[in-house]
Amino acid sequence: MANPNFLNELSKQPGGEMISACFMCGNCTAICPITTINDRFNPLRIIRLALLGLKEEVLATNFIWYCTSCYSCQETCPHGVKITEFMTLLKNMAIREGIAPSGIKTQMNTIKKTGRVYSIDKFDNKKRKKSDLPAIPTSCEVAKKLFSS
Repeated sequence: MANPNFLNELSKQPGGEMISACFMCGNCTAICPITTINDRFNPLRIIRLALLGLKEEVLATNFIWYCTSCYSCQETCPHGVKITEFMTLLKNMAIREGIAPSGIKTQMNTIKKTGRVYSIDKFDNKKRKKSDLPAIPTSCEVAKKLFSS
């Protein structure tokens, strides 16, 4: 169901300011490297759903998570729509709504717990030592503090 306030909500946040300037030219989809791998991913379709106020459909789709933030779409947009930032905005909104994919939630929990996406342990440091690399801390307290506030 369409949410008439969704577009207004988007336009007030970083990444959503210019979304109404999209005139559906299709450059974003044509240049997107993910679209060449999976033609079901379509940045233009996501923008169109957002412009129609279909908040639940946009935030619940796994397709917003396919964006790799390569900026190809944004660099080719003739109207300066910040598509990459828009995708980040949608991802952040989905997380706030609690509808992120389980893998993303797992990564978030790992970062909150260890301060990293990939936790480092003694085994990792042994491998590093064998390659003449210095050991790295097994915890990242500074990053953990970001999530505790």
